[in-house]
Amino acid sequence: MSNQKIHDNILGVIGDTPMVRINRITKDVAATVYAKIETFNPGNSIKDRMALQMIEDAEKSGALKPGGTIIEGTSGNTGMGLAIAAVIKGYKCIFTTTDKQSKEKADALKAFGAEVIVCPTNVDPEDPRSYYSVSSRLQAEVPNSWKANQYDNLSNSKAHYEQTAPEIWAQTGGRIEHLVVGVGTGGTISGIGRYLKEKNPKIKVWGIDTYGSVFKKYKETGIFDKNEIYPYITEGIGEDFLPENVDFSVIDAFEKVTDKDAALMTRRISREEGIFAGNSAGSAMAGVIQLKDNFKAGEVVVVIFHDHGSRYLGKMFNDEWMREKGFLEKSGMAARDLVASGVSGELFAVEASQPVEEAVRVMSEHDFSQISITRNGRVVGSLNENHLFEEFLRNPDIKTEPVETIMQPAFPFVDISTPVELLSTMITPQNPAVLVRDFKTDKTFIITRSDVIRVLC
Repeated sequence: MSNQKIHDNILGVIGDTPMVRINRITKDVAATVYAKIETFNPGNSIKDRMALQMIEDAEKSGALKPGGTIIEGTSGNTGMGLAIAAVIKGYKCIFTTTDKQSKEKADALKAFGAEVIVCPTNVDPEDPRSYYSVSSRLQAEVPNSWKANQYDNLSNSKAHYEQTAPEIWAQTGGRIEHLVVGVGTGGTISGIGRYLKEKNPKIKVWGIDTYGSVFKKYKETGIFDKNEIYPYITEGIGEDFLPENVDFSVIDAFEKVTDKDAALMTRRISREEGIFAGNSAGSAMAGVIQLKDNFKAGEVVVVIFHDHGSRYLGKMFNDEWMREKGFLEKSGMAARDLVASGVSGELFAVEASQPVEEAVRVMSEHDFSQISITRNGRVVGSLNENHLFEEFLRNPDIKTEPVETIMQPAFPFVDISTPVELLSTMITPQNPAVLVRDFKTDKTFIITRSDVIRVLC
C-alpha cells in the first residue's frame, strides 16, 4: 500500500513540489544549481499557490462572497490557479489577458469554464484598452464580483512566504546561498526572499528581468524610466509599472535576459535536462549562466521553474515561430551587420503631442521617409510620407493637430541578431521600416527597405 495521502479535492495537491539538480546546462557553473519544479502543481505552475491564498483571504475578509465572480488580468497561469479553485468552490471567472500570450494559455483557461477577454499588449497600463483597465471596469460592472489583483494583493507574496520558502529551506537543509527568480508580479521572489533572509541574511536574492521592463533600472537608480519600456516577447516576467508585491529591499540585484536567450534556454532545458518547463524558466536559467561568476564552488543556488512547457508549444517549442522571430541562427548577414556598416541610423522620433508640422519638419530636415512616434519616450506609433501626403490632401489644416491623431501602428521591434533574410520579409507597404533593438548597448536603430538593398547590392 502507498503511504501517499489521498486528498478530498484537487486543491490539496497544491505545494510540496520537488527540487531537481541541474547538471548539463550548468557544467561550467562552480556552484550546485537546483530547480524548484513548480509544474507539479495541479495547474502546472507556481501561481496555484498564490491564487488559492488570495481566494481564501478574500473569503475570510468578506470581499469574495458565495456564488461570486472572480475577475483578474492574467497572462494565464494565475488564471489557471484561480479557475481550478473556482471550480471546487463554486465561483465564476472572467479573465483579461494580452495578445502577447500564447493561445494555449487562453484555451486552457476556457477548459475550466472561464471567460477570457484578449486585450492589446502595446498600450500603457492606464489605457482603457489595457488588460489591467478592462479588468477594473468589469469589476465595477459585474454584480457580486471580486478582482484578485495579483500585482498589488499582498496575499500573493504571503503564499510564498508561508509555503514555498519553507519548502526550499527544508529541501536544501538550510544550505541555500543564492535564489534566482524571474520577476513579474513580484510575489514569488519577495515572499520567498523575505523568509530566506530572515533565516540567513547572507543569502543573495537575484531577480531576472527582461529588456523592455523597468525593474532593473528602478532598483539601481530609484528612477521609473519609461524610456526603458519596449515591446518584448518573454512571457511571465518584467513589467511596465511597479507592482506592490515587488519588494525591492528583498532583491539584491536584477539581471536582464534577452528574448532570444530566454527562448533558446527554454528549449535547452527540455533537451538537456529532460524538464519540460516554460519561458520564464528559460529566462531564469539564462540568468544563472550570466551570473555564474557570482557563484562559488560549494554554494547552493536555487532557481524557480514557474510553469510548464506545454503552454509554449506554439512559440518557443515551435521551429517556425522561432525562425520568424530570428531566434534560430541562420547563415548570412544579420541586422547587426547593417548597423555596423552604417547604413542604418539610431532611432529618431517625434513626441505624440507635437503638431504634425513638427514631424514634417524633422522628416524634411533629415530626409526621412518615415519616423517613429513616442509618448513619454515610449514608441507608440509611426508615420510615413505616403500616409502623411494622403492626410494633407484630405485636410490641409491637419498640420496644427497633434501627430498622434494621424499616426500609424508602431514599426515592429526585432533583436539585433535577426537575419537580414527575415528582416526583408517584415518590411512591407504596411510596415515600411523595422526597429532593431541592441539590448546590450541599450540602443535602437531603424532599418528600411533601402537600407537592406544598399547592403545586399
